[in-house]
Amino acid sequence: MNPNQAKNNWIFITSFLIVFFSTTCNLTFGQAAARHLSLNDAIELGLKNSHRLHASYDRILQANAQVDDAKNNRVPDMSITGSYLRLNNPNIKMMAGKSGGPVDSSTQFPKVHQAMYALANVDFPVFTGGKIKYGIESAKYLQQAASLDAASDTQAVVLNTVEAYVNLYKSSAVVGVIKQNLAQSQLRDSILIRMENNGLLARNDRLKAQLQTSDIELSLLDAQSNHKIAMMNMDLLIGLPEQTQLITDSSEFKLPQDIQTITDLQQISLSGRKDLLALQQRQQAAQTGIKLAHTNYVPSVILTAGYAAADIPKVFRITNAVNVGIGIKYNISSLWKTKPMIDEALARYHELNEDEAQKEDDIKLQVNKNFENFLLQQKKINVFQSAVQQAEENARITKNKFDNQLLNTTDLLDANVLLLQSEINLAVGKADLYLSYAKVLQSAGILFK
Repeated sequence: MNPNQAKNNWIFITSFLIVFFSTTCNLTFGQAAARHLSLNDAIELGLKNSHRLHASYDRILQANAQVDDAKNNRVPDMSITGSYLRLNNPNIKMMAGKSGGPVDSSTQFPKVHQAMYALANVDFPVFTGGKIKYGIESAKYLQQAASLDAASDTQAVVLNTVEAYVNLYKSSAVVGVIKQNLAQSQLRDSILIRMENNGLLARNDRLKAQLQTSDIELSLLDAQSNHKIAMMNMDLLIGLPEQTQLITDSSEFKLPQDIQTITDLQQISLSGRKDLLALQQRQQAAQTGIKLAHTNYVPSVILTAGYAAADIPKVFRITNAVNVGIGIKYNISSLWKTKPMIDEALARYHELNEDEAQKEDDIKLQVNKNFENFLLQQKKINVFQSAVQQAEENARITKNKFDNQLLNTTDLLDANVLLLQSEINLAVGKADLYLSYAKVLQSAGILFK
């Protein structure tokens, strides 16, 4: 073996070891502090730490409180009033004396310096024309709508989590494919350097290969930057520290054996979409609001009872003063004020009817669009798989021809680029297929139960 040959072998071995150990170390140290995250764990954390869902739960609490407040109108109103008064000694002169002159109050009236009294009243609504009944009924409809809104938000949060998880996997897969290709390109560069030193390769061919390696390094930098952004987005979405390194698992991207038809999905969506059901509950509340507005034409009957006590020293004392009665209250102005209220309630009801019809159209369009995209992704996967097989065979044949000096370096580099792109397309396509199916389920309202 001549010295140049030995030198070239040493360069090849050294380059291979550098690439191998650098790749191994990057994987080892990059994953040392990483956390393996399954899709189910991501969904669970996303639901637990979602600000959107927390706000939805608070709205449910508000709706519950409004129901309780409406029910409280059936409870009697009770009030207790008591006062202690400190009085001065007033000067009182009465002009009704026997002689026609003023009467001295100091001799006719006792001196009063204090007074005390207490009142207790109870008002019980006997008849309100349905105000209380319809108020409670409307509040209950809105309570159910708030719960359905939370269920709809849950579907949206699950889809956002799945999409973020898929994007994280895709960015990781792209980085992995580019790293693998970069390692192969760097090894190829070392081989081409040997061939150039042995006079078997022109220098410009070797430079072409190195330029491609530089392009791959730039692509890797872009892919790593996108991966960091996807990682941070995933961390924030599921409530983990921003610097947490996550490792995804593509084995969970599995589709069921039996896929429902578009007709079945449309029927399921129109009968089970929570946002549509919430709109229907608000429609019921608006219908009840029309009845509630009509009750202003009806008078209210109230049963009332009270107790009074008073004590003014040296003057009088009142105890055991109990009163019971019934009263009728009717607001005369309701004869002309109620009509605008009814018109407003009717307009609200008709508006919600139109919103429901529009929502149904939107759901049908969304289900169809997502299902068509799912079918498209299925077809793309078949193309991607064929493309990878073709690119692998093309790269193998091109490499053999290049080794036999039947093709130049440009042909070899082009074959490697095609193989890299086909591998990336397949890795990303598999993840997009699962995401497209998740969107189909979300548009049908059955992504998460």
